[in-house]
Amino acid sequence: MHLVPTQEEVTELLEKTGALRRGHFKYANGLHSDEYLQVPLAMRYYQHAKTLSVGLSRLVRANPEIRAIIPELSIVAPATGGLPVAYGVCEALRAHQVYWAERENEDEPLRFRQYLEQVAGEKVLLVDDILRTGTKLRQLKSLVESNGGVVVGLAVVVYQPTPATPDFGPLPFFYLAGLKGIYYRDAAACELCQQGVPFETTRM
Repeated sequence: MHLVPTQEEVTELLEKTGALRRGHFKYANGLHSDEYLQVPLAMRYYQHAKTLSVGLSRLVRANPEIRAIIPELSIVAPATGGLPVAYGVCEALRAHQVYWAERENEDEPLRFRQYLEQVAGEKVLLVDDILRTGTKLRQLKSLVESNGGVVVGLAVVVYQPTPATPDFGPLPFFYLAGLKGIYYRDAAACELCQQGVPFETTRM
């Protein structure tokens, strides 16, 4: 394994742990795809979690602007999938602190825990396990900025964009592996459905 795991090494690790699955899947938002990923299934194992988190931290540290502010850097993640990655990256970088945003119901906006107050001008690195639709990370970015924080970068283990994944513009973006699954907007457009391949319905 390289100091920063290669695309092939990350993919192999994800497949070995059952985190990356091939087949026919229907996502909760209605999209159909030929692959499904749950990074937390790989993060169950200490050594794999360390490999992915430390590798991602090395990509972040290679950025000179972020490297210069690590002692004051906050690592912020959306709960719950991003938490193991955020803690691993924070430990590897020896950043200032780590915390997260959460919500009780899917139709509610992300929020921080009571009494958690961001400092105006606070430098924040957003961290998650995966960037797929980008919904949570976009909301998290807005939440941080609305509280006076400054988002300096975005880091995820896997970049698996859908056709609707937003562009975060010039924000420094770090990821260990990029997956390019095939997505269909619904069953009528899905070639796998037309071939009669049964699908699994995912919860996220």
